[in-house]
Amino acid sequence: MKHALVIAHPKAESFTATVAHRYAAACERLGHSTVVRDLYRLGFDPRLNVEEMPWAPAFQPGPDVLAERALIGDCDVYAFFYPLWLNTPPAMLKGYLERVFGFGFAYGGDGHSYNPLLTGHKLISFTSSGAPSGWLKQTGALDALCVLFDDYFATLCGMTSLDHVHVGGLMPGASAAFIQARLGEVEKTVQQHFGTACATVTRLKAHE
Repeated sequence: MKHALVIAHPKAESFTATVAHRYAAACERLGHSTVVRDLYRLGFDPRLNVEEMPWAPAFQPGPDVLAERALIGDCDVYAFFYPLWLNTPPAMLKGYLERVFGFGFAYGGDGHSYNPLLTGHKLISFTSSGAPSGWLKQTGALDALCVLFDDYFATLCGMTSLDHVHVGGLMPGASAAFIQARLGEVEKTVQQHFGTACATVTRLKAHE
């Protein structure tokens, strides 16, 4: 099984990046392969160009988009790692999805936007926030994110959304014990979904 790890955090050694690296290590122990796409380190341009719109007279994905599609097109799992800003994904990740997972790659079969092209593939997300998970759930922000971002995006592309693992209350100076416990849960999540022949589809898994 091949996993594409899409990381969206401006800090190179962020908790987000550490989670992605721990995920990659857990996958490799299972004999899986990974492709890491650290968007800020790549200098990816998240701006959708006019010619990349499906109805443009000269519709044509940009060279950087075509290169990304070639790198991740044969992946079985798309794993997203990002912080919550205003309780939504960073603009960098949103732009990557608009451009790379756009028409002709993730959807658009037979020229129709409602025809998915990634049927059989899987989606899994790992997020973090300074706000406690309990508060995010109480306000409905976390559930809304899962419905409007995970579930909608997965359905549009034909993917199965496996899980959304969120770490709340992640403040500067968090203890090493807290961090290691959360990273241990990342490994358990990988084992749960990919360590057996048949992965179980689950819903949101939030950590207080």
